[in-house]
Amino acid sequence: MKYAAMAAGLAGLGILAACVQSNSMPEADEGRRLYVENCVQCHGPTGKGDGPLAAGMVPAPNDLTRLSTQSKFPRARVLSTIDGYHRAQIPGEQMPEFGALLEGDTVPVHTGDGVMTPTPRPLAALLAYLESIQEV
Repeated sequence: MKYAAMAAGLAGLGILAACVQSNSMPEADEGRRLYVENCVQCHGPTGKGDGPLAAGMVPAPNDLTRLSTQSKFPRARVLSTIDGYHRAQIPGEQMPEFGALLEGDTVPVHTGDGVMTPTPRPLAALLAYLESIQEV
């Protein structure tokens, strides 16, 4: 009986931990995996825009380590660029829209306007990773 109570308690803690993780902003390591799966071919392993497919691309892929301006990371612009909204009217844009690939449970993300925006967790994770590689 004692072991059953301990097992039930540990299971409850596991469920609680899963709920906390899914409702909080992801860490950069979670986004790094998504970056490697979706972005490295063009933007390169360090985000400098020097991936194996970058040589023949016009325009060239952006250096993702230089997105911040005056020590501020443009979260809203980066999110809308990844999901395709920001690039909808840019002629010659070669970056695919990743919004459909980065769906899932949402987490609140502060985008700079004072309002927490519900954002799919994978997209928020990628945002956290990109913010972590800035060279300001």
